[in-house]
Amino acid sequence: MFTDIAFAMGGAPGGGAGAPQGIGGILTSFFPLILIFVIFYFLLIRPQSKKAKEHRQMLDNLKKGDKVVTTGGIFGVIEELDEKTMTLQIGVKGVDVRVKVDRNSVSMKRTGE
Repeated sequence: MFTDIAFAMGGAPGGGAGAPQGIGGILTSFFPLILIFVIFYFLLIRPQSKKAKEHRQMLDNLKKGDKVVTTGGIFGVIEELDEKTMTLQIGVKGVDVRVKVDRNSVSMKRTGE
């Protein structure tokens, strides 16, 4: 009587029906994870790293006289440029103000105007 219950609780011999076996089974079970990683790479990681590379190139190519916008929304013209900082000239109602900011705080280079 108790042996029937013990056999009923045990798993099927050989790993059970439908359980993946060998290398093919391992690849089949990891395929959805690999597919999700590939999708994340092409939709999120790759475009973000490409945008960061373009921003880094823009920061490296800044020069005196360029019109820029900081991440805080300040519009200015570059007067001086160092490795880490820059001095921006900001026109406020006819008075020229000079502000020293971190080079990485530049969000974009303005064109036109």
